[in-house]
Amino acid sequence: MNAIGIIPARYGSTRFEGKVLADLMGKPVVQHVYEMAKRAKMLDDLIIATDDDRIMKAVKEFGGKAVLTSVDQPTGTDRLAEVVNPIDTRIIINIQGDEPFIHQSMIDELVRTMLDDEGINMATVIKKIKDKNEIMDSNVVKAVIDKNGYALYFSRSPIPFERDRQSDCFYKHLGLYGYTKDFLYTFTNLPKTELEKTESLEQLRALEHGYRIKTIETKLDTVGIDTPEDLEKAKKVLLEREA
Repeated sequence: MNAIGIIPARYGSTRFEGKVLADLMGKPVVQHVYEMAKRAKMLDDLIIATDDDRIMKAVKEFGGKAVLTSVDQPTGTDRLAEVVNPIDTRIIINIQGDEPFIHQSMIDELVRTMLDDEGINMATVIKKIKDKNEIMDSNVVKAVIDKNGYALYFSRSPIPFERDRQSDCFYKHLGLYGYTKDFLYTFTNLPKTELEKTESLEQLRALEHGYRIKTIETKLDTVGIDTPEDLEKAKKVLLEREA
């Protein structure tokens, strides 16, 4: 297989426990994620990876494919590595279980970019933003990139800092990653870094150890479900789309 999609989905969450099973217009959040990702043409398979029987039950009820993982995995990326170990694939796409508006075109573009350039071991998706509330929001992760589209840094702070003039280069990071299978195991075996722990951003581990992350820009937006308030925003988005 060229590429498979894995949706890590855990029940525990400090800000919103059980958010992947929260009802979003008659379906659990994770079902919206699964159904959107299922439309991607570049994925050969799609699996939900969870350590919780409640999520397993819900996935079976809506006809999805799920694998029960160890409860000891510290991160969603470690859960990915456990699931793909026996699978022969070149690329793994990590699709966040709380991102119901990740579009299939983002997934397809991510896979194509990695298939076209064997030098890319890790890639992710970004979107240009101008809204000051988003820029200042610590729940919105910002990215700065170089002229070749590689990430220089990710932060919860508003970067770059606007000193003497307004900037038009604010990007937010969307919850979608691609890894080669080999690099996924390299990454999960790297020691956690100070920047990663300070910002609570796992991708900084790769940068701090000297690895590059390719970014792919999209014009599409997403609404991540981190809090009950985010769930209400997502409901409004769906209602507007149906209107």
